[in-house]
Amino acid sequence: MTGGPCPAGVRDRRRGRWPWAAALAMLGLLILWPDMARAADQAVIIMYHRFDEQDYPTTNIRLEQFDEHLAELTSGKYTVMSLPDIIAAMKAGTPLPDRTVGITVDDAYASVYEHAWPRLKKAGLPFTLFVATDPVDRKLGGIMTWDQIREIRDQGATIGHHTVTHAHMAGAPEGKNMAEFTEASKRFEAELGSVPKIFAYPYGEASQALEDMASDQGFIAAFGQHSGVAHPSLGYFYLPRFAMNESFGGIGRFRLAVNALAMPVTDLTPADQLITTNNPPAMGFTLVPPAPKGIDRLACFASHEGRARLERLGELRVEVRVNQPFPAGRGRINCTVPGPDGRWYWLGRQFFITK
Repeated sequence: MTGGPCPAGVRDRRRGRWPWAAALAMLGLLILWPDMARAADQAVIIMYHRFDEQDYPTTNIRLEQFDEHLAELTSGKYTVMSLPDIIAAMKAGTPLPDRTVGITVDDAYASVYEHAWPRLKKAGLPFTLFVATDPVDRKLGGIMTWDQIREIRDQGATIGHHTVTHAHMAGAPEGKNMAEFTEASKRFEAELGSVPKIFAYPYGEASQALEDMASDQGFIAAFGQHSGVAHPSLGYFYLPRFAMNESFGGIGRFRLAVNALAMPVTDLTPADQLITTNNPPAMGFTLVPPAPKGIDRLACFASHEGRARLERLGELRVEVRVNQPFPAGRGRINCTVPGPDGRWYWLGRQFFITK
């Protein structure tokens, strides 16, 4: 299930301002349809790993699936933008087009260069490649080379930071995590001449401490692997991405994802994704008004248990209650509300449970 925004108005580009008639019309539309006000401040980010590597179905996308995705993205319904441009627009308050989409690929597998890159280049679609430096330095089989990474960078791809060793960082010692940041940054500087400005947490595993470290390293944004729509209300250092693989990469699920609508919230609890005690976590959030239409149909699901119990505190506060503790490792909660035109509002969280 996903969600998505309604289209915004058309700006008078010749004069660089809103004509009075258009401004009044837009004001009326925003009063009648508050979803339209949210269309301009969000983007769906899609994540891939491998292409046509069918020995790894949980991280692979079949080429026929990927071709369907690209056909959908180039159908005229969507605006595909680079991650730096998306983040810059959000931070500046610059309106984004309805159905803005960003494409990301993790881990720099050779199949990216062999299969994905030629297709993305032909389609004229920007993307970000998150690179862990050690597998490239070790010249491991099935991994891109620095020459190939430089080639796609020089032809428009964005290179993202993905640590040295693709480590499990949540709960790891601070010194080890710092080395994953700094040593990779040295290698990027040596090989590419600069350090990437966008980070992705390996396995999507993060914590409040890691978010703070990523911010201190000078990144402009950092991404996880939990479902949802990137929106300023979530902050910029644990933004969601919809993962695609063989089982969850059919065209129906892809369309569901790229038509998603953000569910803006504040006071998201617990603040830390790292769960060392109080398992299951008492997740809660406050909806940014106005609440989505159909909020009475809000449903939340835990990855290990299914549908969770909801407690509504007033019109805007929601508490999500899960009965059973999450198993150790990654655990997710996804909350959705039916939106306009068959689209879905979506809020997702990923926790890392130490025990």
